[in-house]
Formats: sequence, C-alpha cells, structure tokens
Amino acid sequence: MLRVPSEIQDDHFESLKIQELTFVAYRSDVYPSKNEVFFEENAVIYVIEGEKKFTGTSETITVKKGDVFFVRRGYYLMSESIDESYKSLVFFFDEKLIKDFVNQHLELFPEEKMAEKELPTLLILPTDEKFGKFAESVLPYFRSKTKYLHHFLKLKLQELLLHLLEYDNGDFLKALLHEIYRGEKADLEYLMQNYYLKPLNLNELARLSGRSLSAFKRDFQERYNSSPATWIREKRLKHAAFLLKNSPKHVNEIAEEVGFESVSHFIKAFKGRFGKTPAKFSD
Repeated sequence: MLRVPSEIQDDHFESLKIQELTFVAYRSDVYPSKNEVFFEENAVIYVIEGEKKFTGTSETITVKKGDVFFVRRGYYLMSESIDESYKSLVFFFDEKLIKDFVNQHLELFPEEKMAEKELPTLLILPTDEKFGKFAESVLPYFRSKTKYLHHFLKLKLQELLLHLLEYDNGDFLKALLHEIYRGEKADLEYLMQNYYLKPLNLNELARLSGRSLSAFKRDFQERYNSSPATWIREKRLKHAAFLLKNSPKHVNEIAEEVGFESVSHFIKAFKGRFGKTPAKFSD
C-alpha cells in the first residue's frame, strides 16, 4: 500500500482492506510536520479538511479542502502539513482493478484519442458538491459488518473512477488509466534517475518499471551494460563525492542521503571507490 513514516501514529489511521482494495481515512493533528511517503499502489486522495503540500520528483502542489488528486504507484512524495486540521480519504487499488475497469468501459477510451501526452506526476482534478457526497457515502463502510462489503467497495471504486473521469477535462487521467491498461513499461532511464537514491530494493524497482525481476535485470543490462546493483552503487558514491565537495553536510548526513544504512559501510565503500575516506576526500 504505502510506507508510513514511524512518526505517524497508528491512531491517525482508519484502514479498510478487502482483498485488492484498501480505503484509508487519515487525519493529522501534528503541526508542523514533514514526512516522506512511498506509494506502493495507485492512490486517489480526497482532502476532507485542511491543507497540505506535496512535493514529487519534478513538482510541488498544495491541496486544500475539496481537492482530489491521483498518485501513480511508485512515487515518493514529501508530505508537509500547512495547518493542524488535515483530514483525507485515500483510495488504494492495484493495477488489475484499473485494467478491469478500463476493459469494462472501453467505449470511454477510444484508441484514436489516447495519443501520447506528457502526464503530470501529480494529477489534481476539480470536484464539486456531488463528489463530496460520494466521499461521505464511503465513510460508513469503515464500520460496516455486511458480508457483502467487498462487493460494495468494488462498486464504490467503479463509482470513484467514473466521477474522476467526469472531472478529467484534459483527458490526462483517461490517458494515464489507458496506459496502465495497456501495461506499458516505465522508461528505465527516467525511473533510475529519479529513484536511485531512494531506499528501494531490486524487486520494488522491477515492479515500478512494470517488469518481472528477471526482465528488469535483462533490460537494465542491455541499456546500461551493467547490473542494477553495480550501477546504483556507483551513482550513489558519485553523488556522495559531489556532496562532499559542494555542500556543508556531515559525512553521517551524506551517508544517509545516498542510501547507506551504516556510516562505516559508506566509508569503506567510498574509500574502495575513490581511494580516500570521505573526510580526506573533502579536504
């Protein structure tokens, strides 16, 4: 679903997970707060109260009450509270559900209109009172005991996506859903340039790229003439060298920033690559 930072308290979440669907009601009364969150599934976030700033790899947006936005799986976002009353309703769903939805409504996705377009990292859609009422209709299911809960929630997901398509004036969401439906693989260069510093293992990177682990390794070798692990290690050490020469950051900070779990491991790896310890390299 998503990796929740340890500083976010468990009682700030109400989670409703049924098979491949997860709905989350989230509130934050900690202000100011700043957290990095990794989305392991596609998500739609509806702001019930308050404001929040989200920073992705290439853009920053501020959302407020009534806003709804789509986050594609695999994105790291820096989440920063703007006031102390933030509440949201989050819908997580795997790509099979999106593919099923598009397949059931192919008439809404004509091939001739699905031309390639540059899709934003974070897609914000305008909503109205009707969508607010839809969100309210979901909340009672968090405490529902009906044996048909999964069936109700699958219908709610269909209703959610149809609402969003109605607000999707630029057809950006439609193009994004169609891209997922076609199962297009992510561009390796874009993926690696944006995520090589993130604490992702190879299985997670392969999944984000839309490939099996073996296909990811094979395509990576063809593209970079290197294994993913070797390439990532080299990029991280070069970035560390840049920071040592061009920033006032301490070795401990740099080790953490470039993805090393221990400072001693970082120092050993750095010396093996550059022939000097980080301290002597920055002199």
